[in-house]
Amino acid sequence: MGIGAGIFLLAVGGVLAFGVSDRISGVDLTMIGYILMGAGALGLILVILLNSQRSRSVGTHTTVIEEERHTPRDPRI
Repeated sequence: MGIGAGIFLLAVGGVLAFGVSDRISGVDLTMIGYILMGAGALGLILVILLNSQRSRSVGTHTTVIEEERHTPRDPRI
């Protein structure tokens, strides 16, 4: 989930929780709105935390230099 999806869930949840007054039998639209808002807020928090960890990580590169190996020449050659 990205930042856009989290904001979208917050917006849809807010509309359902505070802006819709219709009734559907067996469905509580206010509770669904609160659940969507919670999921959006949790998603935003996770995205922000994961992105901040990614920017703080430092990659290290290791270069290995091998010495040349000299083998003694065979005098028979």
